[in-house]
Amino acid sequence: MSEATLYLVATPIGNLSDLSPRAREVLASVDFIAAEDTRVTQKLLTACALPKKPLISYYEHNRRARGEEVLAKLLAGESCALVTDAGTPAVSDPGEDLVALCAAHNVPVIPIPGCCAAVCALAASGLPTGRWCFEGFLSVNKKARREHLDALAGEKRTMIFYEAPHKLCATLRDLSDAFGGDRRISLSRELTKLHEETLRMTLSEAVQYFDQTPPRGEFVLIVEGAPDLPDAPEDADARLQAAANEVRRRIAQGETQKDAVKAVSAEAGVKKNALYRLVLEQEEQTSASD
Repeated sequence: MSEATLYLVATPIGNLSDLSPRAREVLASVDFIAAEDTRVTQKLLTACALPKKPLISYYEHNRRARGEEVLAKLLAGESCALVTDAGTPAVSDPGEDLVALCAAHNVPVIPIPGCCAAVCALAASGLPTGRWCFEGFLSVNKKARREHLDALAGEKRTMIFYEAPHKLCATLRDLSDAFGGDRRISLSRELTKLHEETLRMTLSEAVQYFDQTPPRGEFVLIVEGAPDLPDAPEDADARLQAAANEVRRRIAQGETQKDAVKAVSAEAGVKKNALYRLVLEQEEQTSASD
């Protein structure tokens, strides 16, 4: 195990079998472990038959002072594994501050891949996964929450949120109000655990369902991005006219009408037949005026 290195070790989000052999090797070999909750991490080490290690608590409310302590140990040549209670550290997690601190002091940071609830839920959602954004927990402050959702009104990427069971119903109503009840959502809870479940429905259906079914477990919400809106008639006309102007310019430079129409329709995203008709109409009008 390399000295003076911070290892970001992903831990199971439920099923202990998901702790990788490489993660086990790192946890067994580092000099100390920085943990969100030392009691949870000690239970993990015991359950996985891993050797006891010096544990340092590192969480939201002590990250500034404790980060400096961890950095001092690293600069002294010790190796450290950073873990959260479950999942990948430093993602929507105070560990990001420790990583930034290490980066500023040229301390190597090596991720040890593993579980991430957001990615697991996204993969199982049935919604588009090519482009997505992670939004984490919405603020409990009503004004901040409204501003956050307003900023996402036109977001076309699939959105990922985390939510606790006691706040789920209120969050679903806010999402429905912000994005519309017809927007699709996938809700995953208790991932990798005994009562794992993924539900797929619209936001309005989700509001109704959880009004009648009390939420249990931590949730990952995967929300469909905003749909592509059709062009307004005036926008479509303007694009078609601009495309026709470009065709005439290309013809003037020596391109054939056929090649120019084909190329411009593809570039401008207009229908080739409509563009061809407009070009012909304008040519006829020009000939008649001459």
